[in-house]
Amino acid sequence: MIHCGKKHICVACLLIFASILICSWKDPQLQKNITRKIFPQATTAGPVGQVCRGKPAQNVITALKDNRTFIIAPYFDDRESKVTRVIGIVHHEDVKQLYCWFCCQPHGRMYVSKADIDVHSDRFGFPYGAADIVCLEPENCDPTHVSIHQSPHGNIDQLPRFEIKNRRAETFSVDFTVCISAMFGNYNNVLQFIQSMEMYKILGVQKVVIYKNNCSHLMEKVLKFYMEEGTVEIIPWPINLHLKVSSKWHFSMDAKDIGYYGQITALNDCIYRNMRRSKFVILNDADEIILPRKHPDWKTMMHSLQEQNPGTGIFLFENHIFPETVSTHMFNISSWNTVPGVNILQHVHREPDRKEVFNPRKMIIDPRKVIQTSVHSVLRAYGNSVNVPMDVALIYHCRVPLQGNLPREALIRDTTLWRYNSSLIMNVNKVLNQTAL
Repeated sequence: MIHCGKKHICVACLLIFASILICSWKDPQLQKNITRKIFPQATTAGPVGQVCRGKPAQNVITALKDNRTFIIAPYFDDRESKVTRVIGIVHHEDVKQLYCWFCCQPHGRMYVSKADIDVHSDRFGFPYGAADIVCLEPENCDPTHVSIHQSPHGNIDQLPRFEIKNRRAETFSVDFTVCISAMFGNYNNVLQFIQSMEMYKILGVQKVVIYKNNCSHLMEKVLKFYMEEGTVEIIPWPINLHLKVSSKWHFSMDAKDIGYYGQITALNDCIYRNMRRSKFVILNDADEIILPRKHPDWKTMMHSLQEQNPGTGIFLFENHIFPETVSTHMFNISSWNTVPGVNILQHVHREPDRKEVFNPRKMIIDPRKVIQTSVHSVLRAYGNSVNVPMDVALIYHCRVPLQGNLPREALIRDTTLWRYNSSLIMNVNKVLNQTAL
């Protein structure tokens, strides 16, 4: 037995080590074993040593060859350990194993790591659901791109290659980002959309991210205006090209592949997409506005809420229905009557809470404290959650009534929105003039 002492390096040891290195160039299996010791997360069967290749992914939703796995985007996540977290959609039973094929820098080599597939718990009975495909990154590797495959073996040239986002630390470019998912059904509620956008801006938003499946031609014109203005970012969301989509939230209501146009997946992607660039992310729909009642805007409201709730990363606001079927003669602006959609200034009567029914909430979150979200609550997070009292803020939600049989006298008149009427009317008129609607 040859022993190399602590103080003296044995010549025999050096010779043996050199022989192993030389042999490894000729013996691929030995090379893989050495790589496994250097990169303990890498699989021994992977195509170690291949230079990074693959086809750059072109679309927001990319189907893998199994047609049971759909990749949205990978994100670097070092909040616990250095992992690549891939936001995707998978069949909850059929997808058993996946592998991350990492492109390591600076030498540009490939290493393969087995993925942990975490299907979110809120599938609501649909066979497909949002999933985190999580891979521990190899040591001494700063991967810029990753491919996802069902096997540790294969031809890298045939796999789509995804850029790993959030790789670089950034300073916040905005305070508030609104995530809207998903716009579908040939959406044409143009006036209410413009009013919501202008209210968001009055309240302090700098960016609105919209996952767009489809909308009307007139709505396209409005979106183009806001994109050129720099407020709106459109994420194409053609999920119906890959799966049978439901416009309902539960499988029992509409037995399709995935619920509500993949809304939950889009929300999770939006959180990670804005994790390094936005201080807060607001998760709500285009017909909803988180309306402060004690403060003039979101910035002062959130400053107060954070002071009162240290360590909290999720703030939940009660949803309140302002039925579009009940209106007031106030703010009947003639130039708005030719624009399709609802005039929210005319709807200031809200339905009372139903004691036997859960009142859903929407959220303002610190994205760096959220791991997984659902629509009305987070599933996994580092920070605490707090229910914001209704006297601080509520969600103004103007839509078809949920309690349509109630007489007008049973509704609650709430004119909080009118505090902003002067600025809102002026800003909406500017948009209508500039878009020639």
